[in-house]
Amino acid sequence: MSTPIKGELGILYVHDGTIYRPIACLTSNSFSPSVSVIESNTKCDPGVTIKQAGIFTYTLDAEGEYIDTTSVGGEVTKASHDYLFTKMVAKLPVTWKLVTGVTGVTYYGTAIITDLPLDQGAGDELSTFSITLEGSGSVATVDPEA
Repeated sequence: MSTPIKGELGILYVHDGTIYRPIACLTSNSFSPSVSVIESNTKCDPGVTIKQAGIFTYTLDAEGEYIDTTSVGGEVTKASHDYLFTKMVAKLPVTWKLVTGVTGVTYYGTAIITDLPLDQGAGDELSTFSITLEGSGSVATVDPEA
């Protein structure tokens, strides 16, 4: 029987031009690839629907605790809402890496940050954020930054 992979081993990173920074204090992250389906019905095969693969797309979603990753004294080797917000406002693609927890299985790609809500409650609640990255291009298993 195979050993299940713990979710805590899956870490999402973004490249800052020099190194990959882990998305800070993740509480969850997900990778959602999909392929659209093209359907056709023709007179060659009446009453039969033919399906074929269409366009490949993907999104990455993550949630984490908000920490300081840009100020002097902050955790500048990680990426939290403050760092990611500067990338989002720049409207430029980011290079990402997803370590899956399976030895030798790491995914890489380019994406646009499309959603970055920050949730700051009252009292003793910790500030949290979430991020959605919409994939641009293909997903690779070789580091494009190497």
